Amino acid sequence: MLHVDLLLLDLVIVLAAARLLGALARRLGQPPVVGEIVAGILLGPTLLGPLIGEKLFGAEMRPPLQALANVGLVLFMFVVGLELDQKLVRGKGRIAVTVALGSTVLPFVLGCALALGIAGDHVGGAKTLAFVLFMGAAMAATAFPVLARILTDRGMQRIALGGLSLAAAAVIDVLAWTVLAVVVGIAGAGDAEGQWKVLLAVPYALVMFLVVRPLLARLVPAHEKAGRLTPSLLSLVLIGLIGSAWATEWMHVHFIFGAFMFGAVMPREGAERLNHEILERLEQLAVLLLLPMFFVVAGLNVDLRALDLSSLGTLAAILAVAVGGKLLGSYAAARAQRLPNRQSWAMATLLNTRGLTEIVILTVGLQKGVLDNELYSLMVVMALVTTAMTGPLLRWVYPERRVARDIAEAERAALGESAAHRVLAVVPGSPAEQGPLADLAATLARAASPSEVVLAHLRPYPRGRLEVGNGLSFELAELAETLHELESLAATARRHGSEAKVVSRFSGDVAAELPELVGGAQPDLVVLPAGAPGYAGIRAAAVCRVVTVSALPEAPGPQDGPLGSAASPDVPGRPQAPLDGPGHQTAAGPPASAGLRTSPDGPGAPGSPDPSGQVLAAAGPIAVHHGAGDAAAHVALTLALLQGRPLVVAGGGRASALAQRLARLGVAATSGPVPAGALVVAPDTGTAVDGAHLLVRAEQDADPVDWAAAVSAVRAPADRP
Repeated sequence: MLHVDLLLLDLVIVLAAARLLGALARRLGQPPVVGEIVAGILLGPTLLGPLIGEKLFGAEMRPPLQALANVGLVLFMFVVGLELDQKLVRGKGRIAVTVALGSTVLPFVLGCALALGIAGDHVGGAKTLAFVLFMGAAMAATAFPVLARILTDRGMQRIALGGLSLAAAAVIDVLAWTVLAVVVGIAGAGDAEGQWKVLLAVPYALVMFLVVRPLLARLVPAHEKAGRLTPSLLSLVLIGLIGSAWATEWMHVHFIFGAFMFGAVMPREGAERLNHEILERLEQLAVLLLLPMFFVVAGLNVDLRALDLSSLGTLAAILAVAVGGKLLGSYAAARAQRLPNRQSWAMATLLNTRGLTEIVILTVGLQKGVLDNELYSLMVVMALVTTAMTGPLLRWVYPERRVARDIAEAERAALGESAAHRVLAVVPGSPAEQGPLADLAATLARAASPSEVVLAHLRPYPRGRLEVGNGLSFELAELAETLHELESLAATARRHGSEAKVVSRFSGDVAAELPELVGGAQPDLVVLPAGAPGYAGIRAAAVCRVVTVSALPEAPGPQDGPLGSAASPDVPGRPQAPLDGPGHQTAAGPPASAGLRTSPDGPGAPGSPDPSGQVLAAAGPIAVHHGAGDAAAHVALTLALLQGRPLVVAGGGRASALAQRLARLGVAATSGPVPAGALVVAPDTGTAVDGAHLLVRAEQDADPVDWAAAVSAVRAPADRP
């Protein structure tokens, strides 16, 4: 006899535990489903034991709780089908399908192989085939709703990576439910009565798409005429939903497929308001009451007390197959579609989320007798682990600052603004002496299109008060002269094909304000002399790639070698001491602008050399010390290709491999020691590099360079007139 008072008490306990632990999981950065499943496990025999657990959630209480949970599952699967946005795959079809196949096939095959090894301990001979296929499907599943929630919480649904992940997850969902339908059909066909009913699944699907779908489209004009979702319209939807769920359950294909299918065939075109109102009504009941009931009931069936050491070995194998298969399959497929390394790992991490979809699949397996209680418990633990690990692993693979940068780019694109590749050059001292510095910035900007060069120059306020009269006139004249010189430098960048802007003003503290200016400009590349005021602060403020000009060789002169004088011999690669101020020489040596002159008249002046500058136009090779990271080699490759100069890669085995790879791409690249007279580029590791002219610090969270894409990107804008 059913004790109604005990049933109501169970409902209070289940709902309270689900809400409390769901909220706790959210505060810990986890999806609420993790807390709800843990609540069920804690209320079950694992924690409460057979005495208290059996009194509260005994055999007579499980059926009504399971019935309520099943109603919640019907509503949830309908919502999943209704929210399945077919537009996600449009424009991303090839990549999404390829990644989905990789994310499905490898874990499916590994899951089937694992199932063959453990089938003798968990199922009889009659259900071996269904068990093997079921394990493959369970390993291949991805929780589309949980993934969508993770992306929304991080704002990643607004960037390309998020949209692509959702598209791939949608394809995986369809594949997983299809395979599961086949598995359930095989399991249900074991009874003589059910064999012929399973054959009706295909005609049922055809009827849903060819007959029911056009009929449901009539709901749209009825809703527009009424102006709201009336009880009559909602009743028709619920009748059709429950009828579809009943039909598939009667066919031994499980009611979840009928609910999902009915949601999938709901009208989309012009039905946005209708579907939104339906979701508002059903989600309140399903999400707040019935769905947490389902997850708690799923946890009640988990008994971790019954596990022994052999079970722990099986759990380790399940986790290895589930995590390894999903991550490697997704990553390999994403890389095959030429996605960058970091984005590929981020997609693989997201698609490893199993959550509530896995729990639904496992519940079906338990109900159909494909899983025993021990294996069901182990698989639930796997679902919890793979869901809980997604958030922390994603924050490590794809940090928040990368997401923020991608969101900013997406917003600029949405506004129709071109996301120009921005190169910011810090111009200290007299701009007339910084021609090669501006040349270098303009040349590096040509690696991308569109691009812009920003010339930043701050002047210290003159000592003493400015008086109206001659003093003010002198300062204004000096500022006007500075702006003229900066505009001459900007003209060089424009002749290279980039947009150019000048930022120049007086400053009370140049060393303190320059880092703020650089950080606020959000450049993609910063070029600056090593002795620039606030040098350390600029490097700390810039999250992008930073190219430090230790010393550029001067143009050939009467007493110089082929590329002019080298860096100061006192401390190779870096100046002895910073400047006292812009253009001021210290006792330690020459100012940072030494060795950067092009001509006395300044760039762009009558009779001045070619705008590319004598230094960068020289015919000598570009040499790069190739060590950890690819940033320095990428800068050296850019200069070599844009200036038509040979590239020498110095270093160990990695240098030789890179030189060979670039040579296969048509680059004049060789490996070996740094030749005499070369422009030397080296990684900026914070220590001096002997003979280096340019030191390159990689951007934060730098991706490995795709060298084929890098060569193509540099050559494309270089070929423009």
